[in-house]
Amino acid sequence: MLNRSNAPGAAPAAPETRVAYISLGANLGDPAVCLSAALDALDRLPGVRVGAVSRFFRTEPQGFKDQPFFLNAAAALHCAPPRDAASLLDDLLRTETLLGRVRRPDAQRFGPRLIDLDLLLFGNQVMNTDRLILPHPRMAERAFVLVPLAEIAPDLVLPGGPGIGEALRRIAYSREGDVIRQS
Repeated sequence: MLNRSNAPGAAPAAPETRVAYISLGANLGDPAVCLSAALDALDRLPGVRVGAVSRFFRTEPQGFKDQPFFLNAAAALHCAPPRDAASLLDDLLRTETLLGRVRRPDAQRFGPRLIDLDLLLFGNQVMNTDRLILPHPRMAERAFVLVPLAEIAPDLVLPGGPGIGEALRRIAYSREGDVIRQS
């Protein structure tokens, strides 16, 4: 099983690698097992090494409230060349499928799911294509993304935007231990 320690002193990534940050979420089946399985699968990808991983937070559903709380986390992925943002996105989507997620065009936005993997950042890359927008366009509005991300990268500054701490101060949320609620 993957060692999810984010303790200081962990071996730094090789200088040519780029760090991507992802958000993980699940609220069906056994969410902790799903998140762990996703991290293990990502760590086995060629050119990808899972680095720091936040704790798993229980988060109140956004939008559609009549569903179980989610389990959310953030992870740093160290990506070696020639790995790029598009290939990492492809592998995130493939990993979701391998873990049982079926994407349907008629699916309810913010509805329940077995697994959700979102690419938040890929180095300092900024892009806006039909397939991928970096940084993730709604990450600075979501406590369930920012709180776990702040745990593993407290000094991170969003490309073209605020630091994680400032982004958190701009949104209304509460946190009690590992439970996050957003107003």
